[in-house]
Amino acid sequence: MNDRAAVRPITVSIAAVERDTGLSKDTLRVWERRYGFPMPLRDTYGERAYSLDQVEKLRVIKRLLDNGHRPGRVVAMSIEELQSIGESLSAAPQRITQADKTDLREYLALIKSHDVDGLRRLLGQSLMRMGIGSFVCNVVAPLNTTVGDAWMRGQIEVFEEHMYTESVNMVLRSAIGAAPDSAQLASPRVLLTTFPQEPHGMGLLMAEAMLSLEACRCVSLGTQTPIWDIVLAATAHKADIVALSFTASQNPNYVVNGLEELRSKLGTGIEIWAGGSCPIIHRRSIEGVKPIAALQDIAAQVANWRSQH
Repeated sequence: MNDRAAVRPITVSIAAVERDTGLSKDTLRVWERRYGFPMPLRDTYGERAYSLDQVEKLRVIKRLLDNGHRPGRVVAMSIEELQSIGESLSAAPQRITQADKTDLREYLALIKSHDVDGLRRLLGQSLMRMGIGSFVCNVVAPLNTTVGDAWMRGQIEVFEEHMYTESVNMVLRSAIGAAPDSAQLASPRVLLTTFPQEPHGMGLLMAEAMLSLEACRCVSLGTQTPIWDIVLAATAHKADIVALSFTASQNPNYVVNGLEELRSKLGTGIEIWAGGSCPIIHRRSIEGVKPIAALQDIAAQVANWRSQH
C-alpha cells in the first residue's frame, strides 16, 4: 500500500461545507482571499477540498457570527481563541423566563445520549401540558439558544443538534396539523418564507405555530425563496401578509435591500412582517415593513390586522 495514500487527510467538498456550516460558497471564497482562511486543498479534479479541522473551525465561527461577532475579528483567530469566546458567551438567562431549567438540562441529556424517542416524548409531553403558545415561547425558544451554545462550546456534535432540530420540527408540525381548522376563516392569509441566503427554518415554524393559535391560514414555502418567487406566491395564494424570518448572521445591507425590493414588488394591500434575531430589522425603520420583536407579539399583531380589515 502506498504510505502517502494511507495518510491522506479526509476532506469534504465546498458544497458539503456550505450545507453543514450554513456558510455560503461565496462567503468561503471571499474569506479565503481576504483572510487566508479557510485554505482548502484541491481534489483530483482541481476542486476545493476542506479538511475536517477547517470545517470544525468554520462551524464555531458561524455560531459566533450568529451571536453578533464580525468576520474580520474572528476568522483569523485560532480554534482555541474561538472556543474561549464561546465559553464566555452568556447563556442569556433572561430569555429563559418560565421554562424550568431542570427540564432544559433533561432535554440536553436526552440529546447527548441519542435518545430520540425519549426526546420526542418529552417534547410532546411538554407541549400537551403547556399548550402550543407557551411551549414555543418558553421551551423551544430557550432550548434553541441552549442547544446552540452547547454546540458552539463543543459539548454536543452537529448530528446531535440536527437530531434535536428534526425532533422539534416533527412535534411542532404535528401540533400545527392538529390545530382547529381555519379553512372557513377568510383572513388573514399568511405566506411564510426566508430570503435566498437564509437557510434557517426553525423561526418560520415557530411563527407558524403561533399563527395557528390565532386561526390564521398559513402557507409555508420553507427557506431560501427568491424575492420574485415570493411575489408570485403571494399573488397565487392571495396572501394578506408575507412573514419573513432573519437570523443574526444575515448581512444587514442584504436584509434591508431585500425588504425594500420586496416591498416595491408586492401589492400595496399585502403587509410584510419581519422577525428573528437579525438586529437591523429592529433598529432601522423600513417603510412598509412591520418588525415583530418577539413571538409573543404575534397574537396582538394579528388582532390589530383584523381590527383594521
